Parts: sequence; structure tokens; C-alpha cells
Amino acid sequence: MNRKEIEKVETTSINIAAEQKKQLKAIFPEVFTEDNIDFAKLQATLGNIVDDRPERYSFTWAGKREAIQMLQTPSKATLKPDKNESVDFDNTQNLFIEGDNLEVLKLIRKSYPGQVKMIYIDPPYNTGNDFIYPDNYTDPLDNYLELTGQKDSEGNLQTSNLETSGRYHSAWLSMMYPRLFLARQLLREDGVIFVSIDDHEVHNLRLLMNEIFGEENFLGVIIWKGATDNNPTRIAVEHEYIVCFARNQTNLPSSWKNNSNDAKNAILQEYNRLKIQLKSNVDAIQQELRRFIKIHQESLNPITHYNRVDKKGVYTGSRKVHNPKAGGYNYDVIHPVTGKVCIPPTNGYRYPKERMNELISEGRILFGDDETQIIQIKEYLIDYESKLASVIHLDSRVASVEMNDLFPDNNKIFTNSKPRLLLKNLFSFCLDSQDLIVDFFAGSATTAQAVLDLNHEDGGNRKFILVQLPQKTDNPQFPTIADISKERIRRSIQKIKNSDNGKLPLQNRETPEDLGFKVLKLSKSNYRQSAELPSDTDTEAYIEQLELFNDPLVDGWKLENVIYEVMLKQGYSLTSRIEQVTEIESATIYKITDEDKRQHFYISLDNQFHFETARTLKLTKNDLLICRDMAIDDTTAANLVLQCRLKTI
Repeated sequence: MNRKEIEKVETTSINIAAEQKKQLKAIFPEVFTEDNIDFAKLQATLGNIVDDRPERYSFTWAGKREAIQMLQTPSKATLKPDKNESVDFDNTQNLFIEGDNLEVLKLIRKSYPGQVKMIYIDPPYNTGNDFIYPDNYTDPLDNYLELTGQKDSEGNLQTSNLETSGRYHSAWLSMMYPRLFLARQLLREDGVIFVSIDDHEVHNLRLLMNEIFGEENFLGVIIWKGATDNNPTRIAVEHEYIVCFARNQTNLPSSWKNNSNDAKNAILQEYNRLKIQLKSNVDAIQQELRRFIKIHQESLNPITHYNRVDKKGVYTGSRKVHNPKAGGYNYDVIHPVTGKVCIPPTNGYRYPKERMNELISEGRILFGDDETQIIQIKEYLIDYESKLASVIHLDSRVASVEMNDLFPDNNKIFTNSKPRLLLKNLFSFCLDSQDLIVDFFAGSATTAQAVLDLNHEDGGNRKFILVQLPQKTDNPQFPTIADISKERIRRSIQKIKNSDNGKLPLQNRETPEDLGFKVLKLSKSNYRQSAELPSDTDTEAYIEQLELFNDPLVDGWKLENVIYEVMLKQGYSLTSRIEQVTEIESATIYKITDEDKRQHFYISLDNQFHFETARTLKLTKNDLLICRDMAIDDTTAANLVLQCRLKTI
């Protein structure tokens, strides 16, 4: 057989442009001419009339073309495992990846397509002082290696995005565009993304996400009230935003409510238990409810204002009965105790008298102590469960308290982290017990601690993938932000373990609690990369470079690192099981199993591979075997192709 016909393993991440072109060709083959897109035919096929007028609505910025090129440049990098910095490396399903998040997103795109339920990110706000990734599409990996000091570089790449640069907003948009585009590819069809931001870029972020996710998939903007005022103007800004989009809003569940294992639902079940006891002693239950709210205030935030009880359940009286503008209904509402007319709202009632009488008879109207208070509508907690509040009240200083609790000897180890309680509120609402969440601007790893806490509280098995650039700090104990992130996860795990000392293990778990995380680091590929030689290079230099590729693996390669790169570029999960499957002295073969995708392959990195070795594995046509091209001769290759799927390195 012709050795050139043997399939080769992938050496780069997926080619985004080629993949999109392939998908388009599958839908509209008629618009292709000699494998090129005929855009006039495409327009006609879609029934569009081309509008050549100069004025049309569009969203663009200086550098958008380069941002698209950056997105379409495949990554030549890999992710190398680091067992020493991990916790329970061989068993955990949680990942912490140290590296440039754009390169990482490109690399994991093939392994986790459409598998992520929720993405939460807290990117740079572009205040002029925060770090903006200086992407370079011509060689992204080199840019990262220079940035992190792994390669010599002229000049200081770790610069802020100063407003005097002339491309202040453009630089931020160019940084965000490819990352959000790839993030969408990771989301499930019922997945959601939440992005924290402030006034500097919230307007641009909305437009950018409209373009990537579609304006029809906009879910809303949550206002987090309690942020620290950093505004130099005369207006004290004490809030930030969380912009929310769906991958496909039509696929979201109608109630968007979690399963019975969710932490908030467990609390609501306790509310229901209290409600059942109402018939015996309402006053006693009111006291019990106030006590319960005080104990569980952290988990209940921001629903603690539902602090009253009647026979229909827990409610609040926050809804108004007044008409929002002049011209409402005018009539008398009689107070049930004093028998006098209640003070009407200024603009009149928003409901006609017949509807108001129905609400009163149903017990949905909340009267004051006497007629001097305007009536309110009872809003029951059960009606609230299916929606996330658009305003969350939580003091930002809580985050500092949380960090000081974990790092008592390192005051202000990390500033401006998000409060764990803020994220727990979002995660408990959106994530079911088995879901995967991704945070590729991990910062101090608040996301990881929030997920670990939720799992510990309700017996869930949510998994996280965090990505953080090893940006330098001034702390000698933790030289990079990634070091802070990893240490926070370790200490959060230890805190949970310490809290369980002397307690019986949780009995209702289907699987053991995952108190671990696997660390991987963005690195150069284990495959040799061809260098671009000058046009005047002599023949000997070309021959010398070709000889290097007799073995495509770099000098000093390590078996585990190569296996992980093959896994990654074959599209296998980074938590796939790796097990040695042969006991033959002359051969070492590993079986890689991705249990979630129910797929596996075999790999041998020996210098020689014999057909007899393959026979012991009893391979079939459905089995994939990967080995080094130099390890097999033509006869062995021909026999292997007849027995199984063969790829070579």
C-alpha cells in the first residue's frame, strides 16, 4: 500500500474557517463553484436583493478584520498536564488551564463542542488600568510565550489599554470578539452565557454579543447593586452589570428551574414544610420563618424579602397597585378592619374595580395596619422561582472577606474579585447537578469555589473548566494570578474537608464528591514545527530541515504529554481515562477512553510496533490505533489497515 494514504494525526486545533465552509457546503452545495463560494448565488438562494447603498446599519471597529483572522488561525500549541500542582489528578473531572484563553479555547473547541451548560466570565472592563491581551494573529503562541516570559522579547508586552492609544474601544473589542465567538461553540443548545461588565463597555458588549449570539437570544441584563464606587464624576456609581445571552433561547426550559437537588430548591422545600404547618400556629411559623431566613440568608440572597407567610405560601408585598401614569381607575377600597376607605394611589388603581374585587376575594391584596397605608399585591415566592431577579443586592466587600478567610496572611492578595455568593446565586439557578460550567477569565477562581460549595451543599456533581493567564503579580509567594487561582481552589477544597471532620459522609450521592482539579498548562506542541526559511536558503539547509522530520516529535518529548496532545486534537475530553492495556515486554500500549462520548482509541509511542502486538488487542474495524510512522514498516502498515483504523504520528 502507499504509505501516503495512511491518515495522520492532527497537529493543530480545528480550522474554524474550513469547518464553517464545510457546513455551508452541506446546506447550499449549489452556491459553490470549484470549491469557492459564489456570493451572488448565495444571495439569490437566500432570496436577498443585494443592497449596494453606502448607508446601512452595521457594527464594526478598527481591527475587526484582524480579530477575525485571529479567530481563524489554528493553534499549534498543546496543553501539558501538571500533576504536582493538581489535587486528585487521576479522578477529578474539574480542570484548571493556565494560559492565554484564546489559544486554550481553540484547543478545547473540538473536545467540548456543545457540552457546556453555562459560561460565566469577568473580563477586563477596559478602565484604562486593567490588562488587555495583546493578540497577534501571525503567531499567537509566540506572542503568549513572550508575554509570560518563556521566550525573549524586545519591549514590554504587559501593557494596559490606555485611552490615549487611539484605539481604546477597538482594542478591547478585538480582544473579546474571537473569545466570545469560540465560547458560543462550546455552549449546549440550551446553554447560557453571563458576562460581568461596567459602564465602560456595556454598550459595546451588547452590540458585540448581538452579532455573535443573535439579538433574539438576548435574555436580559442583571444589575448587581453593591459594587464599589470608582467613578470620578459627580455620580456615585454603585452597580455593575451582568449581560445574559442564550445559545438558542427557544431551547431554554419554560420555567428555567433546577432539579430537586439544587441548593435553592432545598431551601424552598423547607419553606413548603413550614407552610404545611401554618394551620396549627401562624404566629409560631412566622417566627420560625424569620429565624430560617436569618440562618440561610447567604443561600437565599436575593429572595430574603419574601419574609411573610399565609396559607398559600411565602410572599412579599413589594408589588404596587398604582397606575404607572395618570389615568388609572378611581374607586374606593374598604379596609377590612377599620371599615374606612384606604388612601388611593396618586394616579389611580391599575386594575378595574371588578378585577380588584377578585384579588381581594382571593386574598392577594395586602392591607396595612389601617386605611392610611396604600394597599399592595402579594407576590408569592412560588411565582418567583422560575425567574432570575434583574437586580441583585450584595455588598462587593463580601469578596474581600471571603479572600481574607482563605488567605489570612496575605492582605489584599487579589482585588476586585466577584463575591462567591453572587456567583452561587447565578449558578444555583442555571446549573443542574451534573452540568459543566466554563470560566475563561478565571481571576482568583471564585467560580471554582462557588461550584465546589454548591456541590457540597446539595450533593451535586457540577464540573468546571477554568482558564487563567499567568499574569505577573507583585506577590513573591504567588508570582502570577494563575498561582493565586490554583491556591484558592486548593484552600477551598481543604476548607470543605475540614468542615466535614467528625461528620458522617453524605449518603445520597450517586458518585463520590469531586474535591479535586487537574492542572494543565499551555505549551509548545510536541510535534516539530517547520520554520520558514529565507528564499535564498541553500539546498543543504532544506535537506537538514527535512531530516529533522524523520521523527516528527521534538527532542526530549515525554510520553504523557504526547498522549494528552493526541487526546486533545482527536477531540477527546481532557479527563478521559488513560490505562495501559498490554503486558508484552516489548510493547507499551495505552487505551484512552472518553466515557461521556463513549469512544476510545489505542496509542503506542514505541520506536517499533509489530503486527503481533495488535493481534493481542483483538482490534476491529471500529477501533482506532495511533502509532509513530517510523515504528511500522510497509507490511505492518498494510496489515493494520485491514484490521483497524490506523493513524500515524
